[in-house]
Amino acid sequence: MNTKLTTAEMGRMSVNEYRQSDKLPLVVVLDNVRSQHNVGAVFRTADAMRIERVLLCGICCCPPNQEIHKTALGAEESVDWKYYQQTVDAVKDLQAEGYTVYAVEQAHDSVTLEEIAEKMVNGKWINGKLAVIFGHEVFGVQQEVIDLCHGCIEIPQYGTKHSMNVSVTAGIVMYRLSEALRANQRSKIKN
Repeated sequence: MNTKLTTAEMGRMSVNEYRQSDKLPLVVVLDNVRSQHNVGAVFRTADAMRIERVLLCGICCCPPNQEIHKTALGAEESVDWKYYQQTVDAVKDLQAEGYTVYAVEQAHDSVTLEEIAEKMVNGKWINGKLAVIFGHEVFGVQQEVIDLCHGCIEIPQYGTKHSMNVSVTAGIVMYRLSEALRANQRSKIKN
């Protein structure tokens, strides 16, 4: 019978245990995301996928914030984060730390999310450290930020709309890339 699990049965870790745990080498950058609810949703998904950190840039609201907390449900306390006034500075810092940085954006020569994930799973991914940038709800990732990136990742879409909500997009991307990173880590352990 499919009975819902209780919180105790799920065996979730505490905020302290989470902070001490190993994280995936995946960083999420929010480039001028204006909605506090979208920021909170990204924190919550980042916690669920156990990614390394979230970088908030430009007009993004920062914790502590009641509206972020309402959606994040406390994940803003477990996930490391940092604020940058300019997204380009965040990208430059990430690249200096050895991250490959991709904007999630529809662009000429973009690659699909699945293409990136497959490279990671098949061991064709040179660097294990990855950062992904999500942009403003209307304007997307700034072109000057895209210009600094290694490329753009696109989620194929088949309907009449040309975009999805930024927190939905971030959830899809974080889930797929975190699964690819985990598969990559498992294959390294086997070899």
